[in-house]
Formats: sequence, structure tokens, C-alpha cells
Amino acid sequence: MKRWGEKRYHSLDYHLKHTYGEKLYKLALNGGMTCPNRDGTLGDRGCIFCSAGGSGDFAGNPRESIRQQIASGKEQIKKKTDAVSYIAYFQAYTNTYAEVSYLEKIFTEAISCPEVKILSIATRPDCLDDEILTLLARLNRIKPVWVELGLQTIHEQSAQFIRRGYSLSVFEEAVRNLRQIGVEVIVHTILYLPGETELMMQETISYLNTMDIQGIKLQLLHILHGTDLADYYETSPFFVPTMEEYIAFLGKCITQLRPDIVIHRLTGDGPKRTVDCSMLDRTQASCPQQNESIFQGTGSLAGEELQTMILERICVQCQTHLLCTN
Repeated sequence: MKRWGEKRYHSLDYHLKHTYGEKLYKLALNGGMTCPNRDGTLGDRGCIFCSAGGSGDFAGNPRESIRQQIASGKEQIKKKTDAVSYIAYFQAYTNTYAEVSYLEKIFTEAISCPEVKILSIATRPDCLDDEILTLLARLNRIKPVWVELGLQTIHEQSAQFIRRGYSLSVFEEAVRNLRQIGVEVIVHTILYLPGETELMMQETISYLNTMDIQGIKLQLLHILHGTDLADYYETSPFFVPTMEEYIAFLGKCITQLRPDIVIHRLTGDGPKRTVDCSMLDRTQASCPQQNESIFQGTGSLAGEELQTMILERICVQCQTHLLCTN
């Protein structure tokens, strides 16, 4: 079976080292934006699972300039490693939901840092008009631009439940437009949305195999304090997988993916303080206390450590997942 370095899947770490000759570290930035799903344009409560921080709970302080956030992020990373190169990742809320002049200012400020090699922008596919696409095309000629789109699922019933707020055709148009200007597309998916079967989740993976995307984030659904999803779970509990169940299904998803698609994440993470395990069995994958050792000083479910643990578990079960077959 094909290997990407020491891994049996096309990892982001391998892709970056192969492309840039070194490991790149993400600097999570906050542009101080909001979302059409929160400001009343489409809705005022956001997606059902989204935290008060707009799924950017580990991003920088929006009261600081982008340059200051980059400096702070570099300082934190250098406490753990001798990093020299970075990805400027605009994470919180919808990062193309602002005036183009403002977007140009903050994005240009980010890529003006010599150590920043890539600009990565998390946004919605319905927030990419012609002016923004023109800006992204111009920036992409200076440094590589990635756009991360939160699709989560292809199933309309699930999309309505999570209050995604756009149709699949909007996503498809956004991918086409981004690829026409040479911007790489990374898609976020959420596994184990309420009511979704394994077959439904695999249908989302099969669909993405047909799309011109370059990367994927496989996220585990987290039930966070203060979200409408947490309120819903208290009154209408739904299936939440154990760690072993999640890993077993994750292996199926990995083997199903097109081999050229770079896997950016194997799970999601959320602040430890916001994940309510009083509602969950401690063996369930959404409960951070099921393995305290994977937490770092930030109080977050540390992505790299957790993903390493998941990879190790997957390899133990490799015969089941066909990950280690020749």
C-alpha cells in the first residue's frame, strides 16, 4: 500500500514537508468579523454547533492588530518548538464577510510577514463574490492562498438541522470559482451529525472525491456549552460514538478518500471548559476527560497529540480498515 512518509494516509505534515521542505505551523488569527448566520442576514444564532467564538476559540485577540497576533502566536509556538515558518490562518467566524478594502488590509498584513508561507482563510461559500475572488486571486500571486469551506455534510436534512444556510449548489459554485483562480480548497466535514448513518457520512466522502478539492478536515461533532446543540442534546439525546467507534469509522473514511486529497485533520477540538461531559459517558469521543493526557496548557483538546493517538489506534486496527494491506 502507498505510504506518505511514515504514514499510511496523505497527511498535511507530509504535504508541507514535501512541498516546502520543512514543517509549517499554523497561527490562528482573528480578523474581528462576524457571520451572516449571526448578524440577522440569514439567522441570528449561528450554526447549531458553533461556539460563541465562531469556532475560533483558539484564535488571536481581535483587539490586536494582525501583526501583533502573529507575534503572539509565534511566541507561544516557540515555547514548544524551534518553528521558523508559518501558515496565517484566519479562523474565527466568516473571514470574507467584510468590506474588500478591510480584507485586503488584514490579509496583506499577514502575508507581509516573511515567515508566513501560506494564507489560509476559513469562510462560507456564499461569502465569495466577484470582488473577493479578485482579491484572493491577486494575493495568490504573492503567496499561496487556501480557502477552507465548512460543508459539513451533503445531506439537505442534516444541513437544515445544523442551520448551515446555503444549498449544495452554492458550495459547488464556490469550489469552481476558487479553482478557476488557482486557489486551493479545503473542505470541513463533521462526522456523526445527529441522524446521520455511516452510509450517509460515506456518501459525503464519495461526493467530495468527485470535487476539485485539495484538502479535507475530518471533524468529530463536539457538544459545547452554550450552543443550541448542547440544549438539544439535553432534551433529545442522540448517538455519540466512543473513541474506538470513531476511530473505526475514521479508518473507513480515510481509505475511501481520493489519495491526492490532503488530510488536514482527523478530528476536531474545542476548549476543555466548554465540552460538557456531564451529559456524556466518559468513554465517548466527544468527552475530553476520556483521556486527560491529550490536553495541553491551553486547555484545548490538542489537535496534534490527539491525531497522533488516533493514528496509532488506526494502525493497531489496520487489518479491519485495510490501511495496512498491500
